[in-house]
Amino acid sequence: MSESIKVVVTGAAGQIAYSLIPRLVDGNTFGNKVVNLALVEIPQVVHKLEGLVMELEDSYFPKMGEVSFTDNFKEASKDADWFLLVGSIPRGIVYNGKKIEERSDLLSINGGIFVEQGKAIGKYGKDDAKILVVGNPANTNAFIGKHAGCNDDQLWMAMTMLDSNRAKSILAKKTNNSISDIKNMIIWGNHSPTMYPDIENALVSGELGSSAINDMNWVESEFLPTVQQRGKAVIDARGASSATSAAKAAIDTVIACETPTEEGDSFSAAIASDGAYDVPEGLICGYPLICLDDGKIEIKRDIALSEFAKSKFKLSIDELVSEREAVKHLM
Repeated sequence: MSESIKVVVTGAAGQIAYSLIPRLVDGNTFGNKVVNLALVEIPQVVHKLEGLVMELEDSYFPKMGEVSFTDNFKEASKDADWFLLVGSIPRGIVYNGKKIEERSDLLSINGGIFVEQGKAIGKYGKDDAKILVVGNPANTNAFIGKHAGCNDDQLWMAMTMLDSNRAKSILAKKTNNSISDIKNMIIWGNHSPTMYPDIENALVSGELGSSAINDMNWVESEFLPTVQQRGKAVIDARGASSATSAAKAAIDTVIACETPTEEGDSFSAAIASDGAYDVPEGLICGYPLICLDDGKIEIKRDIALSEFAKSKFKLSIDELVSEREAVKHLM
């Protein structure tokens, strides 16, 4: 009998989840494991999940186990192995008569949500549970949730894989390579316009990015702002935030956490700093990560940062510190 795994998805009636959920049970993300789904939504729209469940049943996914849906997050959290926290109030919508555009608004609105979810995960989720925060501001939402959960055995992450995928795509086009030829694309810091996509330490067909791209003017004037502002560009172009690409990035993160990392490579996600690379302890910071053979996730610690990289990284660290101050009343 195949091993089973329980996955909780919040914001399950949203656009990201609509692309994400089928891929959790298609047999690729978790391999041979049977995936039991607990789908969560707010009371106003939880009824829409009945239709999604019908679609899942009609799709006859080979690794789909039990599927439940609820507006009770505590109930859904019991004995869960993975939590994909997609649900949050996004930038660009009107909330209480105001269009939400500033990070300060996102922090204020979403902070309370992640306090309650963190408490539930810490109490009811498995002690070795992995939690991926997709809803923005992802790093600080994860910081709030981890603090509220009070369970250091659980791994809280914020998603920076979407930024990494965007950076890989741009670098592949610039160098006339396939995206699969781009490795070790690190996103340092915050999932925000201050993030630092590290082109210097990326590998392009085995060659360091600093050698493959010998044009720092292009890096600073084209590459960095394009990656950093891509989310806004998508919103401007389609009138809504990234959905399909965000779902793909979430799946990529899960797979990276379930598969030992190849020698010389790493994957991007934000986790709690232990002081690595001089980041204040406890901040949820984007790092290069590796998955060990036993499934443990560790920070890759042998990356050399140029003075240029350090200066860019510091901007993001400073922003994370300021966001921590902005939510300290929730701690």
